[in-house]
Amino acid sequence: MISEWKGKWALITGASAGIGVALAEELAAGGTHLVLMARRLDRLQEVAHGLREKHGIQTHVVPADLAKREAPQEIYSFTKERGLRIALLINNAGFGQYGELPQVETQRLLDMVEVNCTAVVHLTRLFLPEMVARRSGDILILASTAAFQAVPFISTYAATKAFDLFFAEGLAEEMKPHGIRVCALCPGSTESEFHAVADQEQFTARNMETADKVARTGLQALAAGKSYVISGLGNYLGAHSQRLVPRRLVTRVAANMFRPGKKAR
Repeated sequence: MISEWKGKWALITGASAGIGVALAEELAAGGTHLVLMARRLDRLQEVAHGLREKHGIQTHVVPADLAKREAPQEIYSFTKERGLRIALLINNAGFGQYGELPQVETQRLLDMVEVNCTAVVHLTRLFLPEMVARRSGDILILASTAAFQAVPFISTYAATKAFDLFFAEGLAEEMKPHGIRVCALCPGSTESEFHAVADQEQFTARNMETADKVARTGLQALAAGKSYVISGLGNYLGAHSQRLVPRRLVTRVAANMFRPGKKAR
């Protein structure tokens, strides 16, 4: 799997930290050239320099904010102007926000939908026609174990990840006749900046997976032609066991876990 995309170009959004950096490292180790996108230019340049020095690959960096509607087109234009043929698109960028909906800033919620959903669709739609034309290409979309049930107090985030999961699964079946693989990667609690950015550090689980492990799981599943993968056996069992009980009960249990004042076990 590590050389699956050797000598080809991959585009990774949200590539300045966490799972995005781990995906970049895993691909670079296999000889994949990288276009790294995130908001923080200094951090992107640092990551890109380190990967070039360590693995001898080519890199480009694109500072952009996917909360802005024009960002996907700007990213696509960047690759076209440089003649880069993207063989692997990784829609990794995303964020969450903890709290009761009326207490969360309206723009924060709208930006979350823009980054987690709209930008994913837009970027995929921009790069997919060329993949269809050459009958090859791969797309990895970051979903979450939160995609499998409603999660009170992060309701909007969970809903965006359900969108990402269903979008990826449907698209995987659509694109199969064209020779294109699409996979949703669904991690649980992962060692990254996510919990701090979402203001939910008090719910950080003690048995978090490493970003490296999550990245390998996602890339292996994509290479194997899977339409989705849940990283970690415990996460897999947790995500699917909720099918055995009424949805209302699952939501109530989740609400009790995430209610203000509670802490993760």
